[in-house]
Amino acid sequence: MLHDVRLLALLILFVASSSQGVDGIMRCCGYGSSQLKYAGAMATFDVYGLPNLEKGKAIGANIWVGDYINSRMKVQAGWEVYPDTYGDSKTHFYVYWNDGKDGCANSKCDGFVPVNFAPITPGDVLETSNGPNNITLKIYKNKEDGDWWLYFGHDINKLSAVGYWPKSLVTNMQDRSSYVAWGGCAISDNGAISPPMGNGQWPRSDSAASFRNVQLVDTSGGGYDPLGDNLHAFERQTCYQTGVFRFGVQGNMFYYGGPGGCTS
Repeated sequence: MLHDVRLLALLILFVASSSQGVDGIMRCCGYGSSQLKYAGAMATFDVYGLPNLEKGKAIGANIWVGDYINSRMKVQAGWEVYPDTYGDSKTHFYVYWNDGKDGCANSKCDGFVPVNFAPITPGDVLETSNGPNNITLKIYKNKEDGDWWLYFGHDINKLSAVGYWPKSLVTNMQDRSSYVAWGGCAISDNGAISPPMGNGQWPRSDSAASFRNVQLVDTSGGGYDPLGDNLHAFERQTCYQTGVFRFGVQGNMFYYGGPGGCTS
């Protein structure tokens, strides 16, 4: 858990600044790294639906890779239910980037470059009607071209390239990122009741939403375990919580989420 108030503030600023033009309140919980050099991050995480989510609210789960100095500068990917963006309450795969000043999601503007024959396209619907799904995402800086590549799959051993963010897009991350994080988020308008995060269960339950195979990634795309001293939990205890990080369990994992209900 966090003992450094400044680090906690930076963690919250980093993930909250991921908002895609949201005017409301974003609340996130999960784990973030200390300020070091990172070539990438990966994880397998549950995908949920919230079919009756109304406009002015959103939920999702993400991997963030970014810069500590300019906390807005980052690349990220995950899933989200976001009626204001998509015009429906289905679960969508998404990508996002911010160059430190301006941000953009999916293919709304130039930035993320999709590849031919990708297994999924940013903005695509992820099926949740038959119960929770899961996806594995890997973001890393490829040593061959220096760009930030995104891989996707439903099996950690069978990932395929979706596309990449050019290194020129995030100038402070030309060499490495200085921050990575894994977690869920929920958004609501000011004064509105916040929605459930994950599947709405507290992380005290083994049936709560989870991140598994939580690893750092090197420039060859290989995964390796994070150090415990370099991981720090962030949460909003009154409505969402982050469970204990379990090394060696399901490839390193944690539970997260909660029922929501916050108005401030």
